Amino acid sequence: MDAVCLVTNMKKENALVVAEQLESWFLEHGIKVVRCAQGGKFNKEGFLSSQDGNILETVDMILVLGGDGTLLNTARAAAPYRIPLLGINMGHLGFLTEVELNDMFSSLEKLAAGEYRMEERMMLKCTLVRAGSSIGEFLALNDVVLTKGAFSRMIIFDIFVDQQFVDTYPADGLIISSPTGSTAYSLSAGGPIVSPDMELMLITPICPHTLHSRPIVICPNKEVRVVLKSDLAEVMLTIDGQYGYRLQRGDEILVQESHWKTRLIRLKNKSFYDILREKLRESGGKNLL
Repeated sequence: MDAVCLVTNMKKENALVVAEQLESWFLEHGIKVVRCAQGGKFNKEGFLSSQDGNILETVDMILVLGGDGTLLNTARAAAPYRIPLLGINMGHLGFLTEVELNDMFSSLEKLAAGEYRMEERMMLKCTLVRAGSSIGEFLALNDVVLTKGAFSRMIIFDIFVDQQFVDTYPADGLIISSPTGSTAYSLSAGGPIVSPDMELMLITPICPHTLHSRPIVICPNKEVRVVLKSDLAEVMLTIDGQYGYRLQRGDEILVQESHWKTRLIRLKNKSFYDILREKLRESGGKNLL
Protein backbone atom coordinates (compact mmCIF):
# COMPACT_ATOMS: atom_id res chain seq x y z
CA MET A 1 0.00 0.00 0.00
CA ASP A 2 1.68 3.19 -1.21
CA ALA A 3 -0.96 5.92 -0.92
CA VAL A 4 -4.42 6.40 0.54
CA CYS A 5 -7.00 9.09 0.08
CA LEU A 6 -8.66 10.62 3.13
CA VAL A 7 -12.16 12.02 2.60
CA THR A 8 -13.35 13.92 5.66
CA ASN A 9 -16.77 15.28 6.52
CA MET A 10 -15.70 18.50 8.21
CA LYS A 11 -19.19 19.03 9.64
CA LYS A 12 -18.56 16.21 12.12
CA GLU A 13 -17.30 17.16 15.56
CA ASN A 14 -13.51 16.75 15.93
CA ALA A 15 -13.22 15.66 12.29
CA LEU A 16 -10.11 17.75 11.66
CA VAL A 17 -8.37 16.41 14.78
CA VAL A 18 -9.08 12.80 13.81
CA ALA A 19 -7.99 13.45 10.21
CA GLU A 20 -4.66 14.80 11.42
CA GLN A 21 -4.19 11.75 13.66
CA LEU A 22 -4.87 9.47 10.71
CA GLU A 23 -2.46 11.32 8.45
CA SER A 24 0.29 11.19 11.07
CA TRP A 25 -0.19 7.44 11.53
CA PHE A 26 0.06 6.71 7.82
CA LEU A 27 3.09 8.93 7.34
CA GLU A 28 4.85 7.17 10.22
CA HIS A 29 4.23 3.90 8.39
CA GLY A 30 5.61 5.20 5.10
CA ILE A 31 2.24 5.57 3.40
CA LYS A 32 1.40 8.75 1.54
CA VAL A 33 -1.89 10.49 2.36
CA VAL A 34 -3.89 12.59 -0.09
CA ARG A 35 -6.59 14.69 1.51
CA CYS A 36 -9.74 15.32 -0.47
CA ALA A 37 -12.83 17.23 0.58
CA GLN A 38 -16.25 15.81 -0.14
CA GLY A 39 -16.94 16.39 -3.81
CA GLY A 40 -13.50 15.31 -5.01
CA LYS A 41 -13.64 13.41 -8.29
CA PHE A 42 -11.69 10.80 -10.21
CA ASN A 43 -10.70 11.17 -13.83
CA LYS A 44 -10.72 8.44 -16.45
CA GLU A 45 -7.20 7.27 -15.58
CA GLY A 46 -8.21 6.69 -11.96
CA PHE A 47 -6.25 9.64 -10.58
CA LEU A 48 -7.80 11.54 -7.75
CA SER A 49 -8.62 15.10 -8.76
CA SER A 50 -9.37 18.11 -6.61
CA GLN A 51 -12.51 20.20 -7.05
CA ASP A 52 -10.61 22.60 -9.33
CA GLY A 53 -9.58 19.71 -11.59
CA ASN A 54 -5.91 19.48 -10.59
CA ILE A 55 -4.59 15.91 -10.51
CA LEU A 56 -3.39 14.98 -7.04
CA GLU A 57 -2.35 11.35 -6.86
CA THR A 58 -3.18 7.74 -7.56
CA VAL A 59 -4.45 5.97 -4.45
CA ASP A 60 -4.82 2.35 -3.34
CA MET A 61 -7.88 2.94 -1.17
CA ILE A 62 -10.08 5.67 0.25
CA LEU A 63 -10.64 6.19 3.96
CA VAL A 64 -13.96 7.91 4.59
CA LEU A 65 -14.12 9.82 7.85
CA GLY A 66 -17.78 10.55 8.57
CA GLY A 67 -21.06 8.65 8.59
CA ASP A 68 -22.97 6.55 6.11
CA GLY A 69 -23.96 9.67 4.16
CA THR A 70 -20.32 10.59 3.56
CA LEU A 71 -19.58 7.05 2.46
CA LEU A 72 -22.55 6.97 0.08
CA ASN A 73 -21.35 10.16 -1.58
CA THR A 74 -17.82 8.84 -1.94
CA ALA A 75 -18.98 5.43 -3.18
CA ARG A 76 -20.72 6.93 -6.20
CA ALA A 77 -17.53 8.75 -7.20
CA ALA A 78 -15.17 5.83 -6.59
CA ALA A 79 -17.16 2.89 -8.01
CA PRO A 80 -16.25 3.41 -11.70
CA TYR A 81 -12.55 3.17 -10.76
CA ARG A 82 -12.88 0.13 -8.47
CA ILE A 83 -11.18 1.95 -5.61
CA PRO A 84 -12.05 0.26 -2.30
CA LEU A 85 -13.44 2.22 0.64
CA LEU A 86 -12.93 1.96 4.39
CA GLY A 87 -15.48 3.89 6.44
CA ILE A 88 -14.53 5.31 9.86
CA ASN A 89 -17.72 6.11 11.72
CA MET A 90 -18.28 9.59 13.09
CA GLY A 91 -22.03 9.42 12.57
CA HIS A 92 -24.81 7.55 14.35
CA LEU A 93 -25.75 4.02 13.29
CA GLY A 94 -23.10 3.39 10.66
CA PHE A 95 -24.42 0.38 8.73
CA LEU A 96 -21.82 0.96 6.01
CA THR A 97 -18.87 2.32 7.97
CA GLU A 98 -16.56 -0.38 9.31
CA VAL A 99 -14.41 1.23 12.02
CA GLU A 100 -15.47 2.94 15.25
CA LEU A 101 -13.24 5.70 16.60
CA ASN A 102 -12.24 3.76 19.72
CA ASP A 103 -10.92 0.93 17.50
CA MET A 104 -9.32 3.15 14.88
CA PHE A 105 -5.62 2.53 15.45
CA SER A 106 -5.91 -1.23 16.04
CA SER A 107 -7.94 -1.38 12.81
CA LEU A 108 -5.25 0.53 10.94
CA GLU A 109 -2.66 -2.00 12.10
CA LYS A 110 -4.75 -4.77 10.56
CA LEU A 111 -5.13 -2.73 7.39
CA ALA A 112 -1.38 -2.19 7.02
CA ALA A 113 -0.76 -5.90 7.65
CA GLY A 114 -3.20 -6.85 4.90
CA GLU A 115 -5.61 -8.50 7.36
CA TYR A 116 -8.81 -7.55 5.62
CA ARG A 117 -11.27 -8.83 3.05
CA MET A 118 -13.07 -7.11 0.20
CA GLU A 119 -16.84 -6.97 -0.04
CA GLU A 120 -18.67 -5.91 -3.20
CA ARG A 121 -22.09 -4.28 -3.10
CA MET A 122 -24.59 -4.05 -5.95
CA MET A 123 -25.42 -0.56 -7.19
CA LEU A 124 -28.33 0.89 -9.16
CA LYS A 125 -28.34 2.83 -12.40
CA CYS A 126 -31.16 5.36 -12.75
CA THR A 127 -32.10 7.12 -15.98
CA LEU A 128 -34.54 10.03 -16.06
CA VAL A 129 -36.46 10.25 -19.36
CA ARG A 130 -38.51 13.30 -20.35
CA ALA A 131 -40.45 13.55 -23.60
CA GLY A 132 -38.68 10.46 -24.93
CA SER A 133 -35.13 11.70 -24.27
CA SER A 134 -32.74 10.89 -21.45
CA ILE A 135 -31.99 14.02 -19.42
CA GLY A 136 -29.84 12.43 -16.74
CA GLU A 137 -28.17 9.23 -15.54
CA PHE A 138 -27.39 8.60 -11.89
CA LEU A 139 -25.61 5.98 -9.81
CA ALA A 140 -26.97 4.90 -6.43
CA LEU A 141 -25.72 2.55 -3.73
CA ASN A 142 -28.81 2.67 -1.50
CA ASP A 143 -31.90 3.74 -3.37
CA VAL A 144 -33.78 5.75 -5.93
CA VAL A 145 -36.83 7.51 -4.45
CA LEU A 146 -39.85 9.19 -5.98
CA THR A 147 -41.57 11.39 -3.41
CA LYS A 148 -44.08 14.20 -3.07
CA GLY A 149 -43.25 17.65 -1.70
CA ALA A 150 -44.20 18.83 1.77
CA PHE A 151 -47.48 20.46 0.67
CA SER A 152 -48.45 18.14 -2.19
CA ARG A 153 -51.23 15.60 -2.12
CA MET A 154 -50.55 11.94 -2.85
CA ILE A 155 -48.95 11.18 -6.19
CA ILE A 156 -50.01 8.62 -8.79
CA PHE A 157 -47.59 6.54 -10.84
CA ASP A 158 -47.55 3.43 -13.01
CA ILE A 159 -44.96 0.72 -12.43
CA PHE A 160 -43.65 -1.63 -15.12
CA VAL A 161 -41.11 -4.45 -14.77
CA ASP A 162 -39.46 -5.30 -18.10
CA GLN A 163 -42.36 -3.63 -19.91
CA GLN A 164 -44.89 -5.74 -17.99
CA PHE A 165 -47.47 -3.54 -16.27
CA VAL A 166 -47.53 -4.10 -12.49
CA ASP A 167 -50.12 -1.61 -11.22
CA THR A 168 -51.07 2.04 -10.77
CA TYR A 169 -50.15 3.27 -7.32
CA PRO A 170 -51.61 6.22 -5.41
CA ALA A 171 -49.07 6.85 -2.63
CA ASP A 172 -46.81 9.36 -0.94
CA GLY A 173 -43.93 7.99 -2.97
CA LEU A 174 -41.91 4.98 -4.07
CA ILE A 175 -38.53 3.51 -3.11
CA ILE A 176 -36.49 1.31 -5.44
CA SER A 177 -33.58 0.01 -3.40
CA SER A 178 -30.60 -2.30 -3.57
CA PRO A 179 -29.97 -4.89 -0.83
CA THR A 180 -27.66 -2.35 0.83
CA GLY A 181 -30.52 0.15 0.84
CA SER A 182 -32.89 -2.33 2.47
CA THR A 183 -31.77 -1.09 5.92
CA ALA A 184 -32.24 2.58 5.00
CA TYR A 185 -35.42 4.38 3.85
CA SER A 186 -37.00 1.16 2.56
CA LEU A 187 -36.90 -0.34 6.06
CA SER A 188 -38.62 2.74 7.51
CA ALA A 189 -41.33 2.38 4.86
CA GLY A 190 -42.02 -1.25 5.76
CA GLY A 191 -39.72 -3.00 3.30
CA PRO A 192 -37.89 -6.27 4.11
CA ILE A 193 -34.34 -6.52 5.43
CA VAL A 194 -32.12 -8.16 2.83
CA SER A 195 -28.64 -9.60 3.22
CA PRO A 196 -26.28 -7.23 1.36
CA ASP A 197 -24.48 -10.02 -0.49
CA MET A 198 -27.63 -10.77 -2.50
CA GLU A 199 -28.38 -9.21 -5.87
CA LEU A 200 -31.97 -8.06 -6.26
CA MET A 201 -34.11 -4.92 -6.29
CA LEU A 202 -36.84 -3.93 -3.85
CA ILE A 203 -39.88 -1.90 -4.86
CA THR A 204 -41.45 -0.35 -1.76
CA PRO A 205 -44.42 2.06 -1.91
CA ILE A 206 -44.41 4.87 0.68
CA CYS A 207 -47.73 5.08 2.55
CA PRO A 208 -49.76 3.56 -0.33
CA HIS A 209 -53.43 4.52 -0.42
CA THR A 210 -54.56 0.97 -1.17
CA LEU A 211 -54.66 -2.00 1.20
CA HIS A 212 -53.21 -4.46 -1.33
CA SER A 213 -49.99 -2.52 -2.02
CA ARG A 214 -46.97 -4.40 -0.66
CA PRO A 215 -43.20 -4.36 -1.28
CA ILE A 216 -42.07 -6.39 -4.30
CA VAL A 217 -38.74 -8.21 -4.70
CA ILE A 218 -37.46 -8.66 -8.27
CA CYS A 219 -34.43 -10.11 -10.06
CA PRO A 220 -31.49 -7.76 -10.66
CA ASN A 221 -31.54 -8.32 -14.43
CA LYS A 222 -34.96 -6.68 -14.71
CA GLU A 223 -35.66 -3.03 -15.47
CA VAL A 224 -38.12 -1.07 -13.37
CA ARG A 225 -39.94 1.74 -15.18
CA VAL A 226 -41.99 4.27 -13.24
CA VAL A 227 -44.22 6.73 -15.10
CA LEU A 228 -45.43 9.78 -13.19
CA LYS A 229 -49.14 10.37 -13.78
CA SER A 230 -49.66 13.24 -11.34
CA ASP A 231 -49.60 16.91 -12.27
CA LEU A 232 -48.61 18.34 -8.90
CA ALA A 233 -46.51 21.34 -8.01
CA GLU A 234 -43.70 19.36 -6.42
CA VAL A 235 -42.62 15.77 -7.06
CA MET A 236 -38.97 14.90 -6.52
CA LEU A 237 -36.56 12.20 -7.61
CA THR A 238 -33.79 11.64 -5.05
CA ILE A 239 -30.63 9.55 -5.32
CA ASP A 240 -29.34 7.99 -2.07
CA GLY A 241 -31.26 10.72 -0.24
CA GLN A 242 -28.59 13.25 -1.22
CA TYR A 243 -29.45 14.67 -4.64
CA GLY A 244 -32.90 15.82 -5.73
CA TYR A 245 -34.44 16.52 -9.14
CA ARG A 246 -37.88 18.03 -9.74
CA LEU A 247 -40.14 15.85 -11.90
CA GLN A 248 -42.91 16.64 -14.35
CA ARG A 249 -46.03 14.73 -15.36
CA GLY A 250 -45.13 12.03 -17.88
CA ASP A 251 -41.51 11.69 -16.71
CA GLU A 252 -40.17 8.14 -16.72
CA ILE A 253 -37.68 6.80 -14.19
CA LEU A 254 -35.79 3.71 -15.37
CA VAL A 255 -33.89 1.71 -12.74
CA GLN A 256 -31.71 -1.34 -13.28
CA GLU A 257 -28.63 -2.98 -11.83
CA SER A 258 -25.45 -1.04 -12.54
CA HIS A 259 -22.38 -2.86 -13.79
CA TRP A 260 -20.36 -0.83 -11.24
CA LYS A 261 -19.92 -2.17 -7.72
CA THR A 262 -19.02 -0.50 -4.45
CA ARG A 263 -15.99 -2.19 -2.93
CA LEU A 264 -15.89 -2.07 0.87
CA ILE A 265 -12.91 -3.07 3.03
CA ARG A 266 -13.91 -5.31 5.92
CA LEU A 267 -11.63 -5.83 8.93
CA LYS A 268 -13.99 -7.41 11.45
CA ASN A 269 -15.27 -10.95 11.69
CA LYS A 270 -18.78 -9.74 12.52
CA SER A 271 -21.53 -10.98 10.25
CA PHE A 272 -24.20 -8.78 8.73
CA TYR A 273 -26.63 -10.16 11.32
CA ASP A 274 -24.32 -9.23 14.20
CA ILE A 275 -24.16 -5.68 12.86
CA LEU A 276 -27.90 -5.58 12.22
CA ARG A 277 -28.72 -6.69 15.76
CA GLU A 278 -26.26 -4.21 17.24
CA LYS A 279 -27.34 -1.24 15.15
CA LEU A 280 -31.07 -1.78 15.57
CA ARG A 281 -30.60 -1.96 19.32
CA GLU A 282 -28.52 1.23 19.25
CA SER A 283 -31.26 3.01 17.33
CA GLY A 284 -33.66 2.59 20.24
CA GLY A 285 -36.58 3.13 17.91
CA LYS A 286 -35.11 6.32 16.45
CA ASN A 287 -35.13 7.17 12.76
CA LEU A 288 -32.64 4.90 10.97
CA LEU A 289 -31.70 7.47 8.30
